Amino acid sequence: MNVVDSSGWIEYFTEGGNVDFFAPPIRDVDRLIVPTICIYEVFKHLLAERDEDSALLAVGLMSYGREAGLDRNIAIDAAQISHEMKLAMADSIILATARAHNATLWTQDAHFRRMDGVKFIEKKS
Repeated sequence: MNVVDSSGWIEYFTEGGNVDFFAPPIRDVDRLIVPTICIYEVFKHLLAERDEDSALLAVGLMSYGREAGLDRNIAIDAAQISHEMKLAMADSIILATARAHNATLWTQDAHFRRMDGVKFIEKKS
């Protein structure tokens, strides 16, 4: 199973420098888990940087994966991750969701570098 961090989705939708890294897990919809917090972050980013139609289209494409909401267990795990690793709320929820689904987390966020279960690529400028 795969979880793509919000930064990876944004990279994919904006055709950034790492689009080729994120395309395979995004296109493998049968193995794709989409945390609802990623939907929020991607929609918010594209709404600000592009327009509402682009943001809605992106969310529609994200819906091909299996949506994973924030339940009690993930919330508690995310809070523990945030406390122990000093991660922000959204990042903690994304990591906790990946772990709850035994999924690989695909990201270009440097604070995930060298973590078990993470595929990391340096962000290209």
